[in-house]
Amino acid sequence: MSMLRDKYKTEVVKALKATGRFPSAMDIPRLSKVVVNIGVNAQVDRDMLKQAAEDLAKITGQRPAITKATKSISNFKLREGMAIGAKVTLRGERMYEFLERLIHATLPRLRDFRGVSGKSFDGRGNYSLGLKEQTLFPEIEADKVKRIQGMDITIVTTAKTDADAKELLKLLGVPFAAA
Repeated sequence: MSMLRDKYKTEVVKALKATGRFPSAMDIPRLSKVVVNIGVNAQVDRDMLKQAAEDLAKITGQRPAITKATKSISNFKLREGMAIGAKVTLRGERMYEFLERLIHATLPRLRDFRGVSGKSFDGRGNYSLGLKEQTLFPEIEADKVKRIQGMDITIVTTAKTDADAKELLKLLGVPFAAA
């Protein structure tokens, strides 16, 4: 079991239950899934999508699904059905291991890092985070990267409000910036 999952079961559940806001043990918020998404302009270079998918597989430990455009947009020279990115949905043990690496290894490697924004909640208890480059992850060798690629990370929780989700993530160790 990962250390983050163990921390959730032993410390976080007790701390959230002690607040008195959750009458039942089933009401206590928990992590549902983590979605990691990379968008690529594959029209210019077909090899970019393959490279992004390989990087995403190294980072998450799971083979990504290739996402396709749902409709055509002429201004972007995009046609319906074109491959435009890759995504991975992590659940269970892989989700906790990925979050542990994100919190303890990747985020501290950001330049001038003072914490992640506390305003990136969607109103339903889910948190989204954008990274500008994949080389922050220790699994990626910076020398072999042809093009720096950004990614979006969405942490989906069962919390009903943003405040509950923020409390859960704060207890798990996500470093939020001082507001």
